[in-house]
Amino acid sequence: MTATLDREGAPSVPATLWTRDFSFYFAARVVSLLGDAMMPVAAALAVGAIYGVSGVGYVLAVWTAPFVLFVLFGGVFADRIGARAMMVGADLVRIFTQGVLAVAFFAGAPPLWLLLVASALSGTAAAMFQPGVNGMVPLVARDPQRANGTLKIADAATQLGGPVLAGLLMALTGAGAVYAFDAGTFVVSGLCLALIRLAPAAKAAEPSTVLLDLRRGWAEFRSRSWMWSVILVWVFFGMLVFGPYIPLGSRLIGDRLGDAAYGWAMAALGGGTVIGGLVAIRFRPARPLAAGAVAMIGFTCIPLSAALELPLPPLMAGHLIGGASWAFWSVMWSTSVQTQVAPDVLNRVTAYEVAGSVSGVAVGQALVGPVSSIVEPRDLLFVSTGVTAAVCAALLLIRPIRGLRRV
Repeated sequence: MTATLDREGAPSVPATLWTRDFSFYFAARVVSLLGDAMMPVAAALAVGAIYGVSGVGYVLAVWTAPFVLFVLFGGVFADRIGARAMMVGADLVRIFTQGVLAVAFFAGAPPLWLLLVASALSGTAAAMFQPGVNGMVPLVARDPQRANGTLKIADAATQLGGPVLAGLLMALTGAGAVYAFDAGTFVVSGLCLALIRLAPAAKAAEPSTVLLDLRRGWAEFRSRSWMWSVILVWVFFGMLVFGPYIPLGSRLIGDRLGDAAYGWAMAALGGGTVIGGLVAIRFRPARPLAAGAVAMIGFTCIPLSAALELPLPPLMAGHLIGGASWAFWSVMWSTSVQTQVAPDVLNRVTAYEVAGSVSGVAVGQALVGPVSSIVEPRDLLFVSTGVTAAVCAALLLIRPIRGLRRV
């Protein structure tokens, strides 16, 4: 490791990433992400086998709705009582919900009302958990960019391994084992988070209320033109690209090349995410969002390769490039938020940006079915390609985004 000079001229060594606290946080995130990656497969196969496609849709919808509704409150509570406390509490709730569903599946076919109630509680817990994910990184790592890149690589690995593991458990033991395993991941996550040693949070100088905290979070979010500009652009990206792609891409690729080909494309996407995370660890641009926007041009390869109906090898290459582009942008964005926002409001600001991003994706997922019955999926993917290029251009044309400098 090469030493550098600090401001006084004394030699200094880059901070070690793998401290005790970051190691616990990394372990908590990996097991939690693995469980999250398994659940869509379990829901599609287990719930679909009992209640059909509509049942799967209901279960997913009642998870998403409370998440969008309550994530802003999750940011407020994370700033008031601490992100770690909120995350551990959310894990405890999901241990209960997933454990109950595991028992129900082991006993037979759980009633739909139980699936819906458990899904709604799990979505609410996720809303309490998610704002702290961003806020915890600066508390456990002195180099947020390296930490974010490392976490993005772990995320990609779980996205590759989680569905495979869920499929194997479903085939060998049934849905009960998958839900039990998911409950176990929340046990490990909660324990690892509880073992992190954090300095006591500074108490607020004057009393406040939840409504006042929400207003301050909104004021902090609105005062950063680079942030709300990105989220505004991202709403359109979510509606017209990110949200529709999975149903459109799986249908177009699966019908033409088979379901296995779509699986290979997703594997290439995960491999690209690993590459993008590795690049983001090493490359530190002076203007991170501008660099991320340039990299995002590569994301056009994903919808374009599917729309052009390419053979499997170039299709996989397109997803590899797109995955790398997406990962690099994600690290640049997360690091910018974590380093540009004051710690005492970081969780609330994160909640606003998460809510904005998720809302666009949810609208896109809801509209893709009716629209695809009128317009060919291939034509919609060409539209997604054009929108992606337009999004990259918008990010580079908006001066506060383009000019934001690294801290």
